[in-house]
Amino acid sequence: MVYPERFSTLPEATWPRLRGLLDVRDPGGDVINMTIGEPQHAFPDFVGKVLADHMDGFRKYPDNNGIPGLLDAVRLWLDKRYNVTVAAENLLSLNGTREGLFNAAIALGPEVKNGKPPVVLSPNPFYPAYSAAAAAIGAEPLFVPATDETGHLPDYAAMPEEVLERTTIAYICSPANPQGAIADEAYWTTLISLAEKYDFKIFADECYSEIYRDQAPVGALEMAQRLGCDPDRVMIFHSLSKRSNLAGLRSGFCAGGAESIRRMRQLRAYAGSPLPGPLQQVAAAAWMDEVHVAENRALYQQKYLVADQIIGDVPGYMSPQAGFFLWLPVDDGERAAVKLWEQTGVRTLPGEYLARDYQGQNPAKGFLRVAMVAPTQEVQRGLTIIRDCLYG
Repeated sequence: MVYPERFSTLPEATWPRLRGLLDVRDPGGDVINMTIGEPQHAFPDFVGKVLADHMDGFRKYPDNNGIPGLLDAVRLWLDKRYNVTVAAENLLSLNGTREGLFNAAIALGPEVKNGKPPVVLSPNPFYPAYSAAAAAIGAEPLFVPATDETGHLPDYAAMPEEVLERTTIAYICSPANPQGAIADEAYWTTLISLAEKYDFKIFADECYSEIYRDQAPVGALEMAQRLGCDPDRVMIFHSLSKRSNLAGLRSGFCAGGAESIRRMRQLRAYAGSPLPGPLQQVAAAAWMDEVHVAENRALYQQKYLVADQIIGDVPGYMSPQAGFFLWLPVDDGERAAVKLWEQTGVRTLPGEYLARDYQGQNPAKGFLRVAMVAPTQEVQRGLTIIRDCLYG
């Protein structure tokens, strides 16, 4: 039996790897799971009613590109949030943004650039869909460290010219998962100018854009329109998973240039998995409501303060500016995760499971990712245990 080799270099996925590390050991106390970024806050109370009102839609095949009501809701939200004008034909509803982040590379990533194999740039650490997408299109993935020295965002401008001339796609996550770093106007200006100079596309993963401490992060499409760059240069990806605590809804969208969306829609017509109609109705209602978003954000802002109070004195601690993760410094991520699990029952994720080696070193090996998605009291208890076990 012959199988493809294109995915053979992908390492074991994050969660099976974590289970292999921890599940063979007994927890040292009541289990507190602080690994996966699965929001546990309440989702909007109108979800049930909207779903019930549109149940008959399950009898019909869904709209592949997004029902008009959903696309209109997204357009209005983008205008209000970022002051950008986006036509309906420049939008595509997604069955979760992971689908879009993966399929965008298939639809838009060329097989060759300047007569050479293409390169896909990714932050390091990174969301796993980026590397799988590069493998799917036969591109060379280059994992660029996002460390304290680079402001926890990848410095793509420091890449050799030979690499940039072969680059077809650059993934960027802002606010960053897991560090919570935010790309400011200067960062976007540099990156977009670089993409214009070397003719590559930017895929901006902005799934954490509505969870922040003080000021709403600037957006990639907002900056692209302000700078007047090629409309097909930048594509943004957003989700209701974090913003509205609706991870199970599997609803997101992407927005970009007309030609890019046309090509994504063409691929989706053959191989897409559209969101069921009733769920699109729920998504439309969620994008139209900001009250629940502000309430959700306030809960995370409270947890930022809790984290600062409990472990703010730890050397190297980074107070998060956005998102809902802590990126805690340790000597070795795996050893720290095992120690916490065996001695206390607190479950965390070694940073290196989210990264790849670069020039012989894993830039995330000395970190733990801690998700602050549980109720505040449980987060407070978990962080206190982490402090006493690892830093006491």
